[in-house]
Amino acid sequence: MLDWILVIILIILSYKLLLNKNKIIKINYKRPIQANDDWNGKLLENPSIFAHNFDKSLLNGKNVSNDYITCYDPSTGQFIDAIKAANEQDIKSQIQLAKAAQVEWKSSNWSRRLKVLNSLLDWVVSDIDNLVDVACRDTGKTKVDAAFGEILTTAEKLRWMINNAKSILSPQRRHTNLLLAHKSSKVVYEPLGVTVASVSWNYPAHNSLSPIIASLISGNACIVKGSELVAWSTKWFIGAAQECLRVNGEDPNLIQLVICYPEVVETLTTSNDIDHITFIGSELVGKKVASAASKNLKPCCIELGGKDPAIILESADLNFFESTFMRSAFQAAGQNCIGIERFIIHEKIYTDFIERMDKRVKELRLGPSLKEGSCSDVGAMISDTRFAKLEELIQNAIKQGARLLVGGKRYQHPLYPKGHYFEPTLLVDVTKDMEIFHEELFAPVMTVIKAQSTNHAIDLANGTRFGLGAAVFGNNKAECRLSMPFGGVKSSGYGRFGGPEGLQGLCNPKVIIEDRFFSLIRTPIPKPLDYPIKSAVSSWSFVKGLVEVVYATEIKAKILGLKDLLKGL
Repeated sequence: MLDWILVIILIILSYKLLLNKNKIIKINYKRPIQANDDWNGKLLENPSIFAHNFDKSLLNGKNVSNDYITCYDPSTGQFIDAIKAANEQDIKSQIQLAKAAQVEWKSSNWSRRLKVLNSLLDWVVSDIDNLVDVACRDTGKTKVDAAFGEILTTAEKLRWMINNAKSILSPQRRHTNLLLAHKSSKVVYEPLGVTVASVSWNYPAHNSLSPIIASLISGNACIVKGSELVAWSTKWFIGAAQECLRVNGEDPNLIQLVICYPEVVETLTTSNDIDHITFIGSELVGKKVASAASKNLKPCCIELGGKDPAIILESADLNFFESTFMRSAFQAAGQNCIGIERFIIHEKIYTDFIERMDKRVKELRLGPSLKEGSCSDVGAMISDTRFAKLEELIQNAIKQGARLLVGGKRYQHPLYPKGHYFEPTLLVDVTKDMEIFHEELFAPVMTVIKAQSTNHAIDLANGTRFGLGAAVFGNNKAECRLSMPFGGVKSSGYGRFGGPEGLQGLCNPKVIIEDRFFSLIRTPIPKPLDYPIKSAVSSWSFVKGLVEVVYATEIKAKILGLKDLLKGL
């Protein structure tokens, strides 16, 4: 019954998009050939982005003196394409193209900017099948996981920007003092110029489009430094954003994509023509990016690793929350920036929690989701380069007293032996003195830690060097409100003091998400999406319909989405 109530509420709220939209210019962006469900392509003997170094036939006559990146499907090992990596001169040229295009765009009005974003939102929703297939083909994730991390997040970011960016970035009046009563004061927000976003591979559609959305709406140009691991799909997603600019009469050069090897990336990050850098990735590389940006005192926004905890209080309703626990650990094979890696359980419900998870983790099925007739819960990992380290961390924990109940090692799929699969893993009795407690896994591994009290649980949650995200589960609202952390211009430096911005700059921003109507309405995992997935057809129909109902910009599309949604229930 609760599923139906939430659906009705979402339908009502989504109509705000229809009321606020401008005339939308649609794009017709061709689906890449290798996104088709062709399972007869060449299988790589040793799948990696360097496979072309060993098999020159993959280059298909391309100049072998150039550096290429091999693109393949991690769920099967199937070759997709070989894409040329950018060199220093390529990068320098792209920076200048973006810089030139931004000169005119920085003074664009809101109508122009919103038209581009509306076209992009329309494409994300109307071409959801192709977009998801491309993401799955390049990352190995399942279609439902792609819908969560690629479609819903991107569509919501577009919707929010379309509805709110103007009010946030418009000039703001500020009170002045008595001596200057004859003057007026305001704060204006001027675009910086050319932004760079070096993004991670785990959600190539969202991670590449998200910085573009923010840059374009604020009057900036954007250069996306895509990951070599998802070069093929990122190239297609960026192409769609450029097409949205073109059909609306804007310069596609406002968006640039750089795919390169690490050896030349500082051509981008140390350029004095870059005005802001966003980096999403590992701790090690993040430090290098920050160091490179400091050479020209360029501002950075850096999101690094995490070891997110979930505190499960004694009052938590395990029967209700267990589906949430499963998805938070195993969605996208655990390759989520703020996915939960440490489950900290009150000792009085510890055994009950383990028994529930043990049963459900054993039911999870590994495999590709694009293959017709397949129904997979957990897809492939992006590569197998960390499998040995994962196995070592798990085995070392066992030697120190942890118990391995499910999984714990790489998995060779009987039909797709070249795929990068790691078994969904349940490791319990983990303690703070184990390396696995502290190291980011980014894998389908659920580690379970016993807490003797709420205060002990808080100490455990804060017991690593990371502080990105966290969650608290319980039925006592007061107890659930724990203290959990979440993750000048030119030669004059960066940062602000004075005014609201200065005060915020002296604080550590923290995001707290909790149920609004705590005791009345809680957020469930809808039945079609609950692990194990009962039907691949129903689950996809439900999640596709959900996207269309909430984000489609035409009534007809919403009605068709409602049919898909109801069909999946």
